[in-house]
Amino acid sequence: MAKIKVNTNEKKGRISKYIYGQFAEHLGRCIYEGIYVGKDSNIENINGMRCDVVSALRELDIPVLRWPGGCFADDYHWRDGIGPKEDRPYMVNTNWGNVVENNHFGTHEFFELVNQLGTEPYICGNVGSGTVQEMRDWVEYMTFGGDSPLANERRKNGQDEPWKLKFFGVGNENWGCGGQMRPEYYADQYMRFSTFIRDYGEEPLYKIVGGPNQDDTEWMEVMMQKTAKNAGGVSLHNYTCTRGFKNKGSSLSDSAEDYFLLINDALRMEKVIQTHEKIMDKYDPEKKTGLIVDEWGNWFDVMPGTNPGFLYQQNTIRDAICAMLILHIFQNHCDRVYMANIAQIVNVLQSMILTDGEKMVKTPTYYLFKMMKNHMDSELLGIEYESPSYTKNGITVPKLSVNASEKSGEYLVTLCNTSVTDSEDVVIELDRAVSSASAVCMSAKSLSDFNDFDKEETVKPTDIPINCNGDTLTFTLPKMSVCAVSIK
Repeated sequence: MAKIKVNTNEKKGRISKYIYGQFAEHLGRCIYEGIYVGKDSNIENINGMRCDVVSALRELDIPVLRWPGGCFADDYHWRDGIGPKEDRPYMVNTNWGNVVENNHFGTHEFFELVNQLGTEPYICGNVGSGTVQEMRDWVEYMTFGGDSPLANERRKNGQDEPWKLKFFGVGNENWGCGGQMRPEYYADQYMRFSTFIRDYGEEPLYKIVGGPNQDDTEWMEVMMQKTAKNAGGVSLHNYTCTRGFKNKGSSLSDSAEDYFLLINDALRMEKVIQTHEKIMDKYDPEKKTGLIVDEWGNWFDVMPGTNPGFLYQQNTIRDAICAMLILHIFQNHCDRVYMANIAQIVNVLQSMILTDGEKMVKTPTYYLFKMMKNHMDSELLGIEYESPSYTKNGITVPKLSVNASEKSGEYLVTLCNTSVTDSEDVVIELDRAVSSASAVCMSAKSLSDFNDFDKEETVKPTDIPINCNGDTLTFTLPKMSVCAVSIK
């Protein structure tokens, strides 16, 4: 039996809503078909955006959406994506599958999507193949409300008022697909580019430095030393795989060993964040610079028969469990982790939504984000618990992961059981009386169960019985499951 004590008077910091951010790149079927089908499509749409997908995503209360990449960002030239669609030049997306990109989804379309989703935009600019003037002009085009050639060009293209833009990334993965740069060279480039990114709106832009890959401490050291005082945050990219990038494994594996290795790799996020926090604390002890984990999630081999450049994979209970483990880690580091953007929102990697023509299905990861969304902008609470653990091949992982938060006098406890064999009886004790409580849980019969277009609810949350007695709650947490307990 697992005993969990929730200390409602121990407030450990505010969980930024932006930790639940999303990411949409011009990659595979994420934008085209997944989100944007055009006004003339037989699929129901509003201004080209799929109604079914937008409606589903609105239920997640998405706080922020990152666009246009990813690697695509450092190949993207914003002027190609404005004006009449028939006049927009096409290009070949050499990063992702060598398919033709017609630029029909550009700046105006992105802000239309942001408006329909009710979210905030996070735009990543082109350092790798772009120019300083190109980037500064894009910012003025989007955000200047006065009389200028660029603002008037925006008005001519249909947007009279400037858009509100808070987050702007200066390049992406410039240690890799964004230019193969040395950290010192990119730091100089960041300072040069960011100098000309002016604040035209009511609030200053929150500029984001292109930070390290995984545990590259040299890159973080240089960024904190040379750029952080001129930025709001530093990004971090860290993906979860079964056996590393060269052997990512199948997204539909039902192997208990693969699952165990995947869970172990997801938990590695803790050490990665701790490593970079130590460096950030050295240069920024007041924690003014945010850690922006703007690419994370499970990355498997592509589904057989699909374009290897489209990164299309399935989504099972394994993905939901890994996501909860990692979101708990972010929340436990809420004094430093300000934003995180899971990769990616539709049809790519660990998606919320999958589509096939006019068909759409919600994934287990979608339901996990919905179960956890009330953590956003809540106060992280102190908890005490001891988790059972299990060991394979010399590696030990905890059976349970638990987080608790409070917002407006209501409490949310989220917890997962990583075991593939055993359920767990749970006792939650609060330091105050409980008037009511409910629990929703998501599990599966098999590790490889997934939601298909003709079986949309194979893996979905269901209410489970929970007993409430004074300040104590008791219930049973099924094997390989995620659970959210709402308490008043």
